[in-house]
Amino acid sequence: MTDVAEIQEYLTHLAPPDLAESWDNVGLIMGDPTQPVSRILTCLTLTPDVAAEAISEKADLIISHHPILFRPVQQITSNSVEGKMLLDLIQANISVYSPHTSYDSAEQGINWQLAQLLGLEDVGILRPLNSGADPSLPEQGAGRYGSLPAEFTLAQVNQLIKQALKIDALQFVGDPGLKVKRIGIACGAAAEFLRDAHHHDCQALLTGEARFHACLEARALGMGLILPGHYATERPAMERMAELLQQKFSQLTTWASQKETDPLQWDCEAE
Repeated sequence: MTDVAEIQEYLTHLAPPDLAESWDNVGLIMGDPTQPVSRILTCLTLTPDVAAEAISEKADLIISHHPILFRPVQQITSNSVEGKMLLDLIQANISVYSPHTSYDSAEQGINWQLAQLLGLEDVGILRPLNSGADPSLPEQGAGRYGSLPAEFTLAQVNQLIKQALKIDALQFVGDPGLKVKRIGIACGAAAEFLRDAHHHDCQALLTGEARFHACLEARALGMGLILPGHYATERPAMERMAELLQQKFSQLTTWASQKETDPLQWDCEAE
């Protein structure tokens, strides 16, 4: 019988917790390591509708990329949306694990997956963790960068990204005619990697979303900043995680949430 601890061991190999950012909350957040597992649901964010799906479909474990209980709480009661959701999950005996930034930065984690999706070559790490350490150890760190198969304009790169992520629209900063050969990648909300991308001679950075002042910084640096949305840059990797878990634990039933959707809607109709 597979239990939570066995799944946790695999997840810590896939996305080592020591790769997580210092401010993050990763690992088994709620549940009993000895609990048997036969059904696993993966999702980007644990919301009430996803929790209801997990309960209805009799999941034993939820792997949510974004952590629950991210900030300290003083009460868990049914008087709040999150509190009621957590109580419902506890009553259904469902455990919750979050890999978050450890999965972002893992050797074959989200940023690496995005680099592969775009066909980048000579992929490197935007912000290495072990620079100057033992050269025999594989380089680790946050973000990725690499070279496109050919030089494109920023407008063409935008089209490539929309096709790769299967989305209809995105936001961007920069001259559409800007020549782009090398691109940085930092999934989610990670415009703080702009300077790292610039340091690695990238002409553009792909991230999910960015604050206004980060957009101004990109323009001042003469860089492209491509923003397809937080959901679009991270949800596919949770679908991939469900596939990896199904391959590793073929006796289990694993699926990516069918109820989860992007809360942002994009108006793509021409006026």
